[in-house]
Amino acid sequence: MEDTVLSLTSDATPVAAPTNGSKSTRSDAILAAVMKSLEDDKAEDIVQIDLRGKSEMGDWMVICSGRSTRQVAAISEKLKDKLKQELGVASKLEGKVAADWVLVDTGDVIVHVFRPEVREFYQLEKMWLDPAPADA
Repeated sequence: MEDTVLSLTSDATPVAAPTNGSKSTRSDAILAAVMKSLEDDKAEDIVQIDLRGKSEMGDWMVICSGRSTRQVAAISEKLKDKLKQELGVASKLEGKVAADWVLVDTGDVIVHVFRPEVREFYQLEKMWLDPAPADA
């Protein structure tokens, strides 16, 4: 029986990603750990974007919000610690001092944790999500 990693697309539709030993197994495992950590820490409006075939910077991008600078900093710091402890993945944090927008870079998965106002201003989802099909 093939293992799968369950994740959510931008419209909260569950998507099963195969983890059958391919190169993406590592990024899928990191993605699953990221999603669990974000959910556990009450991150809001979590969006997952598949970058495979679109960019060389990583396989996945995850965007979420925290309600305050304190929560944004806590979510990102806990995520970094959990990835290190559970998977041995060293992550880099950028922006933690101001905590309006913290980037957590694992190499395979890039996580953006925003305050809602900052997220609305930059609208990263619009840049990376596939355009919705036009109604015919």
